[in-house]
Amino acid sequence: MASSNPGFNPLGSWAVFFLLLWTFSEGGKLLVVPIDGSHWLSMRPVVERLRQRGHEIVVLAPEINLRIDSSVRCTMKTYSVPYTREYVEAEFKKLGYSSFTPQPFLEKFSKIANITSMFFDSCKRLLSNKELIEYLEESKFDAVFMDPFFPCGQIVAEHLSLPSVYLLRGLPCSLDFHATLCPNPPSYVPRFFTRYTDRMAFLQRTGNLLASLSSSLACSLLYSPYDRLIREFLQQEATMLELLSHASVWLMKYDFVFEYPRPLMPNMVLIGGISCTQEKALSQEFEAIVNASGEHGIVVFSLGSMVSEIPMKKAEEIADALGSIPQTVLWRYTGKVPQNLPKNVKLLKWLPQNDLLAHPKTRAFITHGGSHGIYEGICNAVPMVLMPLFGDQMDNAKRVESRGAGLTLNILETTSQDISTALKAVINDKKYKENIKRLSELHLDRPIHPLDLAVHWVEFVMRHKGAPHLRPAAHDLNWIQYHSLDVIAFLLAVVLLFLFISVKCCLFCCRRCCGKKGRTRKPTKAKSH
Repeated sequence: MASSNPGFNPLGSWAVFFLLLWTFSEGGKLLVVPIDGSHWLSMRPVVERLRQRGHEIVVLAPEINLRIDSSVRCTMKTYSVPYTREYVEAEFKKLGYSSFTPQPFLEKFSKIANITSMFFDSCKRLLSNKELIEYLEESKFDAVFMDPFFPCGQIVAEHLSLPSVYLLRGLPCSLDFHATLCPNPPSYVPRFFTRYTDRMAFLQRTGNLLASLSSSLACSLLYSPYDRLIREFLQQEATMLELLSHASVWLMKYDFVFEYPRPLMPNMVLIGGISCTQEKALSQEFEAIVNASGEHGIVVFSLGSMVSEIPMKKAEEIADALGSIPQTVLWRYTGKVPQNLPKNVKLLKWLPQNDLLAHPKTRAFITHGGSHGIYEGICNAVPMVLMPLFGDQMDNAKRVESRGAGLTLNILETTSQDISTALKAVINDKKYKENIKRLSELHLDRPIHPLDLAVHWVEFVMRHKGAPHLRPAAHDLNWIQYHSLDVIAFLLAVVLLFLFISVKCCLFCCRRCCGKKGRTRKPTKAKSH
């Protein structure tokens, strides 16, 4: 009997059904251990794409968090933590707010220490949750996908004996390069917080070397509590650096269009620009604002997800500078409205940053220098004015400025006039647009999108239960063997032995020769008498 619906094909429907069934049966099971805040914004697209490809995703997160949510439509497993949402928001707000006012080093360090302590307490709560740990043990995951900035995910992966994939921009004190045993020469690889380029004079190379040597002290303060936690939970002698070295693949948010060229290891994959996806059409509200800007266009202004409010005096200085340009400024800001807010500035609690940067009417991008926003600026070829606040943002800003794609301002010292001058320069001076356009063309000229590359390597580790063929034998060598000190000592001993024997032979020959001459001369003297 024929179907009443002429467009209905039973055979085709069954084929699609079995194809979908096969797709989902091929999907694996992935445990995701993210870090709250802006770090999650880079990880979320990868998690979403993996879910769309039929993998079962379980996200492990504290029940109190700011950014991690169930919007990716995957299984969420949460654990209790000893702090409230209000406390977390207040700590991050203080960290962002304090960046606009000069403060003693110890006061700034105490704020960072509070946040570090919060993550450490969260990790202890996770590892002490026996019910949750039992669930993880019984779930038979294929791999763990994590942000390694705080090492709780590594401890869980080690306990479950699972291969791990890391997603990161970089770790303090170059721990990522120490863990992978990647060459990291201070002669041309600038250390974080030095604000150096890869072209360093003698004094800069000296400072870079000292920064490299002294950074181990900072890391011991930051991560030493985890070493004790590792020993207690895993019941074995291990350090954080050892656990980090067990990673199968490191997905590095790098692109040498932005970063300075440097050595890498086989299991380090570059996915810089992962957040720069295909732009979406603007909503009617934003499209109307952009179109109303006329021939002057717009400026996008955002200081990141962690800065919700800034001191009023600084806000008024910024507002005064923004009023000096003819462009419409879309400023993501949730603090108190400056009294001198000019008519060309629109304050918004949220804005579609990538979509606005992709609009042809966008003339400039004012940013705090986070790698997420910088790559979106490069991807969409928008020149930047950078106001770095903390962390690696100062170094990021230096990289953009050294490429001639933007200007950097010191947020503590900059005036309204400085901001106005910098904005007018990047908008009106064609060299900034030309330089960022060249960087954008280089960045986009690639065989595969960074997001697809990241997804491939996560699936690769899931399918093959790791990537041991990418792990160099250097991990099996001790410090003496790695630097060939034993070989150097052996060769030095051989050379010294050779020299010793040679000297002895020469001395022996000299004594023999001198002795013969002495014996032949004595009879001659007797004859003459």
